[in-house]
Amino acid sequence: MHELIFEAKEKINEILNSAYRKAMAEGLLPEGELNGTVEIPKDTANGDFAANHAMVGAKAFHKAPKQIAEILVSNADLEGSWFSSCESAGPGFINFRLAPQWYADVINAVKDAGKDYGRINAGNGSRVMVEFVSANPTGPMHMGNARGGVLGDALASVLDYAGYNSYREFYVNDTGNQIDIFAKSIDFRYHQQILGWKDEDLPDEYYHGDDIRELAAEFRKEFGDFYLEDDETARHEKMAEFGLNHNIPKMQSDLERYGIQYDKWFFESSLHESGFVADTISRLTELGYTYEKDGALWLKTTELVPKCEKDDVLRRANGFYTYFAADIAYHRNKLETRGFDRVINIWGADHHGHVARLKGALDALGLDGQHRLDIVLMQLVKLMANGEEVRMSKRTGKMISLSNLLDDISVDAARFFFNSRPESPVVFDLELAKRQDSENPVYYVQYAHARICTMLSNLALEGYNVPDKGTADLSLLTEDAEKELIKQIAMLPEEVRTSAKDLDPSKISSYATELATKFHKFYTVCRIKGAEDELLKARLALTDAARTALENALSIIGVSAPDKM
Repeated sequence: MHELIFEAKEKINEILNSAYRKAMAEGLLPEGELNGTVEIPKDTANGDFAANHAMVGAKAFHKAPKQIAEILVSNADLEGSWFSSCESAGPGFINFRLAPQWYADVINAVKDAGKDYGRINAGNGSRVMVEFVSANPTGPMHMGNARGGVLGDALASVLDYAGYNSYREFYVNDTGNQIDIFAKSIDFRYHQQILGWKDEDLPDEYYHGDDIRELAAEFRKEFGDFYLEDDETARHEKMAEFGLNHNIPKMQSDLERYGIQYDKWFFESSLHESGFVADTISRLTELGYTYEKDGALWLKTTELVPKCEKDDVLRRANGFYTYFAADIAYHRNKLETRGFDRVINIWGADHHGHVARLKGALDALGLDGQHRLDIVLMQLVKLMANGEEVRMSKRTGKMISLSNLLDDISVDAARFFFNSRPESPVVFDLELAKRQDSENPVYYVQYAHARICTMLSNLALEGYNVPDKGTADLSLLTEDAEKELIKQIAMLPEEVRTSAKDLDPSKISSYATELATKFHKFYTVCRIKGAEDELLKARLALTDAARTALENALSIIGVSAPDKM
C-alpha cells in the first residue's frame, strides 16, 4: 500500500486514541469515545496535519477544547512514528509535523509501485459502468461531445485506479423521433438535388448541416434516382439505415482518435427488437405504477418522485414507446440483466429534470436507483476564437465538429482543457490551446515531465544515475521546496480517492498542474548538478519520483507525458 497521506491520517487517529486512553486511565479525561477528523491545513507553517478531536469532544468531555488538546498532546507518544512533534494550537487544534522518515517512505513507495503508483483499493473490485457521450447518431461529434467524452473516459480511468472494475459504454439512440427527422432531412436534400427544391422550404425542425447534404449525395450516388418514386415509409427506412451506417463508424473513429475506446456500443433498437422495453413497462404495470389515459400508458411519476408535478407517458396512443420508456428499460438492463453494482451517466445539464424521474422508475422496479445510479451533469462549452465567442448549433449545422477540432489542436490539449469541473462551464480558447508556452496549461505540465526526463538523461551521460532504493540518504532532503514536492507526490493516491468519491476527474488535472509547479520551484531553488554526491543522489531519487507521479497522473486522464519538447 502506498497511500502515505491516508496512512499518516490514520496514524494520527491511533496516536490520539492511545493518548486519550492513557489520559482516561489517569483520570484526566472522562470515559467516552474520542472522535474527530485529520486534515491538511492550507497554511502548513505550524504543522503538516491538523486534528480537531479536542473540539469535537468538548461537549462530551465537559472541558474546553484547548484544555482537552493540551491533555492529549502531553500524553501522545510519537516514538517510532512518522511525526517529529505535535502541539496544541488556536482554539483546540492539534498540529502534527512530519518526521524525515515519512518523506523518505514516500519516495521509496513511488519506487516500489512504479507505474502503479497512485492505485488504491477503495472500490474492492465492484463493477461500475460509465456511460458517456451517447450522442444522437444524426450528425458529426461536436464540442459538447468532446467535453463529455474526456469527462467520462477520465472518470472510468480514475475509478479503475481507485480499485473499481470500470466499464465504458456508448448508448446509440438509433430509433425514435430524431431518427425520423434524420431520414426526412436526408430525403429533402435528396429531392433537392434531383428536383431543385428550395432551401427556404426546409422545415426548421429538420437538420440543416452540410453533412446531411453529403449523405444525400452519397445516397444518390449509390442508388441513383430509384427511390424518388418509392413508398415514402420504405424510402425513409432506407435513408435512416444508410445514414446510420455512415455516421456511427465515423463517430467511432473520431472517438478512437480522441483516445476513447468503449467496451460496448449498445443500440437502443435492440431493446425494442428483443421485447425488453415492453417487458419492462409490463412489469411496472404489474407493480401498479402505471395507468391508462387518453389511449396512452402513463407512469405514476408524481407518486414515485417527491415534488414532481406531472406523470410521464410510457406508451403513446399510437402504440409507440417513448424515449423515457426505453431509458428505463436500458437502465434495468444495466443493473438487473448485466448486474453492474453501480452505473454512472455523464449528461448535459439540460437533462437535470430527467434525473429524479429515472431514479424513481428504477426504485419502482426494485433496483435502488437512488444509490446505484449516479448522474454527472456537465455544463456547456463556450468556444472562443480570436477573442470572440463562436455560436454553435447542431440543428442548423453551425458547429465545430470533434474531427475539425482535432485537426486544429492536439488530442492532449483537448483532453486537458475539457477535463475541468463538470458543474462549471468551459471557456475553450482555441488560440491558447495551440500555444507552445507556459500559458497553455497542458504545455506547462508536459514541459515539467520533459524537463525531468532531459535532466535525468543528461546526468546519466555524466555517470549520475537514479539510485536504487535504499542506496540514497533521503534524510538529506530538508529544504522546504524538497518537502513540498514530496508532499505533492504523496497526494496522488489521495486525489484518486477523492476524485472517485466525488465523480470528478478534474482533480487529477489540478494535481498534475500543482505537481509541475512544485517541481519547477524545486528545480529553481535546489541545485542538482554540482551538488555533493550524496545530496545529488537523494535529489535524483526525488526527481525520478516526481517524474513517475506526473506520468501516472497524466496517464489517468489520457494525456501523454513526452520525454522531449
